[in-house]
Amino acid sequence: MFLQGTSRITPGGELSIGGVNTTELIERFGTPLIVYDEELIRSQMRAYMEPFKGRNMPHRIAYACKAFSAIAICQIAQQEGLWLDVVSAGELYTAQRAGFPADRIFMHGNNKTREELEMAVRAGVAMIVVDNFYEISLLSDVLNEYDATMDILLRIAPGVDAHTHEYITTGQQDSKFGFDLFSGQVDQAVDLIQREHALRLVGLHSHIGSQIFDVDGFRAAALRMADTTVHLKTKFGLALSVLNLGGGLGVRYTQADMMPPIAKAVAGILDVTEAAFAKAGVTMPTLMLEPGRSIVAAAGTTLYRVGSRKQIPEVRTYVAVDGGMTDNPRLALYGAKYEACIANRMLSVEQETVSIAGKCCESGDMLIWDAVLPVSQPGDILAVSCTGAYNYAMASNYNRIARPAVVFVHNGTARLVIRRETLNDLVALDIPFLQDA
Repeated sequence: MFLQGTSRITPGGELSIGGVNTTELIERFGTPLIVYDEELIRSQMRAYMEPFKGRNMPHRIAYACKAFSAIAICQIAQQEGLWLDVVSAGELYTAQRAGFPADRIFMHGNNKTREELEMAVRAGVAMIVVDNFYEISLLSDVLNEYDATMDILLRIAPGVDAHTHEYITTGQQDSKFGFDLFSGQVDQAVDLIQREHALRLVGLHSHIGSQIFDVDGFRAAALRMADTTVHLKTKFGLALSVLNLGGGLGVRYTQADMMPPIAKAVAGILDVTEAAFAKAGVTMPTLMLEPGRSIVAAAGTTLYRVGSRKQIPEVRTYVAVDGGMTDNPRLALYGAKYEACIANRMLSVEQETVSIAGKCCESGDMLIWDAVLPVSQPGDILAVSCTGAYNYAMASNYNRIARPAVVFVHNGTARLVIRRETLNDLVALDIPFLQDA
């Protein structure tokens, strides 16, 4: 397993993260346990800001809460000077509970409810990314009801192939997100917006997908957004001041993933965006980016206890752990690939190829196919790396399995930021059919 951030192998052959041994972590907090390297989170956030130094380019970097939403991560984002991108009432409420300033929050979503829009307006968020025609009228109604106005960005599907998994591609023409660039929908939307006095269209939004490893897709999107900016100025007299190019930078899940450092990748995005607007002959707007996965994925490691083993001669050996698709559904959803190690025996020789199975009653409940590991024993600690994004965020209670605890580690200290669910939590919302049960 490739070690990132503060992960180290101790002289005794044990994996440590943030200066805390993994055996100590599971003794204190149990398993499964998601461990976040706080120093790595902060360094990734700062890496997004670094390329802007020395450039006369107004910018805003917003952490995309969908990757991992918790009060603790919102507070770290605030400390590091980031904005927040929220997509639901729950994410907005989490930000509010974290004390995050509303004037550095913007709201996304392809089907925002009236209640969510009302909550955003009452909170005083900085802007809302408008995704469809229905939302134009709905948001306008809400704003009129509250006698308020709102800055908005128009989300555009730019027709760009991001060369990633079809489920996490969002910028192609056939997408549930945004206004289609090629059928006249953008002009229709702008015409409607200009009739609504409560809506202030200040910019454009484009997000082409996730797990992207080069700038080609961003170059194509920037060129189309620059041309659209010119078109809207010519046709409607709009002087747009904001461009949001979304997020999507890839991360290293396995050795096959070759992602340049964040600062280098972001510098490449800035270069192609500046060139696109220079070519179009318009002033470079304030550039917004909304990274999520690339900030928290590598910072997360999930620790499991090894349990049963099943050997099928000449076929496969399964090693089961005490978690699975309930805390990491990404293999079942996307065929995602991960690396792992035996955290309490890091110096042991890798002697066998096994497949890591979860404990759910599903054949598809697998974490890793064909992992090369030392021979494991029940009670060993299996550490799966790069589980910080879309793992806890998509965790479930399938089979009535409790969701894991989450800790942040830093400089030898472990802080519990999400407690483990209890059995009482699992039935807390149940209403007995028989009242004397």
